[in-house]
Formats: sequence, C-alpha cells, structure tokens
Amino acid sequence: MKRQEKIAARLKRKKRIRKKIAGTPEAPRLCVYKSLNHMYAQLIDDAENKVITGMSTLTKDVKTQLKQGGNAAAAKALGTAIGKKAQEIGIKAVVFDRNGFKYHGRVKALAEGAREAGLLF
Repeated sequence: MKRQEKIAARLKRKKRIRKKIAGTPEAPRLCVYKSLNHMYAQLIDDAENKVITGMSTLTKDVKTQLKQGGNAAAAKALGTAIGKKAQEIGIKAVVFDRNGFKYHGRVKALAEGAREAGLLF
C-alpha cells in the first residue's frame, strides 16, 4: 500500500468516527495524533470549537521523563500527564477520539495512561 493510500484510508476512518462523537464542556473530546517520533493529545470542546488544553511528548514536563518520544512508554507517560492536567482543570470524563488510528500499541497505551490518571471513558 502506498503512503498516500494509507493516509487517505486513515482520514476516511477519521471522518466516519467523527460523525458519531463530539466533545462537550462536561466531557471534551480527547483527540490523539501520532507521528513517527512523537505523540500529541488535546482536549477539545466541540460545542464552542475550542481547544481546552493540549500536550505532547515535546512538552517540557513530559519530555524530561522520556528517552524517546515515539514508543508505548512515552505514550503512557503522555496519557498520565494529560489525565492529571484534565483533573486539575476539573474534567473527569472525556470522549476518546483515536483519530482514525487503530486502538493498538501507542494509542492504547495513551488511553490506559489517561484512565490510570483518573479520566473516565
């Protein structure tokens, strides 16, 4: 499968998923993106089209804990960090948006880290 076809297939899955889920002020959407070397996570309120907060493996407090940003351990650390930050803001529940990626490996590790930090989804 060519790279463009692979990306197009992911975007098609993303579109299908986004029809069904939306973030609210009480339960924002936890949107995950993974690149080859890093992971990114954002809490988004779709009612106001506003990003509440975001973190990545490039964020200072997360980066200091990691050797590498593109593995499952880094994803779990990011999930824990975004979960703690959400708790500080007062968010207890989220809607998980895997962004067209398989719920496997790094995406799953991030979700488990967020659940361990106390987020409900």
